[in-house]
Amino acid sequence: PITLARAVMEKSPHVMMVGDGAEKFAREQKIEIVDEKYFWTQPRWDGLQKILKEEKEKAATKKVGSNSAPASELPYNKFGTVGAVALDKNGDLSAGTSTGGMTNKRYGRVGDAPIIGAGTYANNETCAVSATGWGEYFIRLGVARDISALMEYRGQTVQQAADMVIQNKLQKLGGDGGIIAVDKFGNIGISFNSEGMYRAYINVDGKPVVEIYK
Repeated sequence: PITLARAVMEKSPHVMMVGDGAEKFAREQKIEIVDEKYFWTQPRWDGLQKILKEEKEKAATKKVGSNSAPASELPYNKFGTVGAVALDKNGDLSAGTSTGGMTNKRYGRVGDAPIIGAGTYANNETCAVSATGWGEYFIRLGVARDISALMEYRGQTVQQAADMVIQNKLQKLGGDGGIIAVDKFGNIGISFNSEGMYRAYINVDGKPVVEIYK
């Protein structure tokens, strides 16, 4: 998906492609197309069956309100998204986000990862951002773009902007998740309002740092 996304950016005048048109474009660019069975794994299948069973049991006891958190957001489903942000030697910022999706989602649902400004964003004048979490909330807030805007219009640092959006705006709306970001000077911003978020970066000494919890 990341390779195809880059091809859309570099070899077409468009920002987003979907469906049959996207597959045709992928074939034109000689990008590998795999059968749907390629994406099947036992753990994800087991997770889906567990959720379906819990929803059936819940429906038998009480009606689930429209504001209830979906079963797919329960603690045992904290995996699936991979994101990266980078600043190269030429001063170009880039961001990429690839998601495993939401278990038991409605057919046709689109998450935040492929939406520029929601789950992914890069602007050489401010920062590059990659997000993970409950996608619907990231889309409603335009999380990634909002972080860049706070830096551009309010002069906030990348960390200040990240905290403002994730710890304040996102949390007030009811969303959870986090972001990784890097600004045009190479400063790193990390913020999440969940229990933990797998993350890693190279520090100023050139050493890798890997963290999970706050």
